[in-house]
Amino acid sequence: MAAMPWITPEDLKKYTDIKAVKERDDEKLEVDIYRAEQKVISITNNRFDDDEKFKEIPKPVRTATLLIAEAYAKNATERAKEKRLKGETFDDYSYTAESGEINIEDLDIYGLLSDYITESGGDTLLRIRKL
Repeated sequence: MAAMPWITPEDLKKYTDIKAVKERDDEKLEVDIYRAEQKVISITNNRFDDDEKFKEIPKPVRTATLLIAEAYAKNATERAKEKRLKGETFDDYSYTAESGEINIEDLDIYGLLSDYITESGGDTLLRIRKL
């Protein structure tokens, strides 16, 4: 079984170009990494605990975990900042400030994880009756 965590805070800091993520505490990054691993497990329905198949985490899965953990860390730092102004108007001048949060759905991680998605093990029971 590939041991968790699949990546370390040092791996994440080495990968990212985002200053706020590089400066984030290791304890907080560990939480971001754990959340990212759980997201990958949820998407793939695969815990990667089969010793024969996964002696170590596959590179695409590790990459997806890095991307998601980076997004979680950046989003947390954005939320921790003071409230951002969405828009303001002064006489004939106006502006709009956008949030810098990353949408996880836009990361295109499904392409990385598609080879590792397994079927759920649950049975479905359907009862039909005549009305």
